[in-house]
Amino acid sequence: MKYAGIDSHRDHFSIGSMCRLLEVSRSGLHDWRHRPVSQRSQDDARLAQELHARYLRHRGKYGRPRLTADLREAGFRVNHKCVHRLMRRGGLHARQPRRFERTTDSRHGFALAPNVLDQRFETSAPDRVWLADITYVATDEGWLYVAIVMDLFSRKFVGWAMSAHVDGALTLNALHLALGRRHPGQDLIHHSDRGSQYCTTDYRQRLAEAGITVSMSRRANCYDNVPMESANGTLKVERVYDEHYATRQQAIDDLTAYFGYYNTERRHSALGYLSPAEFERRWYAQQNRASPRDPSYPRRALCVRRKRRTRPPGDNSTPSDHGVHQTGTGSEGAIWSAWL
Repeated sequence: MKYAGIDSHRDHFSIGSMCRLLEVSRSGLHDWRHRPVSQRSQDDARLAQELHARYLRHRGKYGRPRLTADLREAGFRVNHKCVHRLMRRGGLHARQPRRFERTTDSRHGFALAPNVLDQRFETSAPDRVWLADITYVATDEGWLYVAIVMDLFSRKFVGWAMSAHVDGALTLNALHLALGRRHPGQDLIHHSDRGSQYCTTDYRQRLAEAGITVSMSRRANCYDNVPMESANGTLKVERVYDEHYATRQQAIDDLTAYFGYYNTERRHSALGYLSPAEFERRWYAQQNRASPRDPSYPRRALCVRRKRRTRPPGDNSTPSDHGVHQTGTGSEGAIWSAWL
């Protein structure tokens, strides 16, 4: 390190003076300059280059834990100490969140729901608990209001909507998108604050039609919806605060791109530094591997074979046209089962 410091300052100070000050010899400096680059230095250089690229890819929002997970998945054998050393050497620092205000209009005459969730922020499967909230983004045209529905299990944004108006239509559009994408069962809890947008007759009726249990936070208690509040904070820190939106449409386009990045790429500390999509994929793959041990599995397989044998010649319809539905694709394996 002394030799490197002398070499980097040789245009500003006398080499002899620096050698005397640091108590090293000029011959040692000469040997250091002509010494072959060590394997560790070469590895550090390659790793530092990759680290910097990934730091920029995530817009300077990833700190040591997420960058370590990112590099390990890419095949680099690193630990958090190595990443910390290279980040410090390169002057890389994750940007910290800042506080922001949000308000909820709970002064309305709509009926409220009890706090069914009661801060139990653990669930064992997707689409058992959905969290919902509204946040705000400034543009030169005025506020853009963003309603988000998030799955608690995977922290995945399953529905969202954006509008210049904060009303019941905003939250209802986000709910429609979530229901259309996920098709949840009737064991789902929907949790939100007491804002009027979540208490409207249309919104509550749509939840009832889907068989969804309604849960609401207590008055002025942000801790009842902490994971959703945290997700909104992440959205602000990682995207909104770094941008200047001239129009609402510009903000809509940028946030839509971020939602895709958040779901498919961004590593979440609560998920073992996996992305929401990867966390869900691994969970479904595990369920598919467990299917043959399910007592009903042979019966389902027999039903499928019977359907295939009795298909008329020349019938080009899909399995779903015969009451058979595909429940897995790609790496999770195609498993065909009939409704029983």
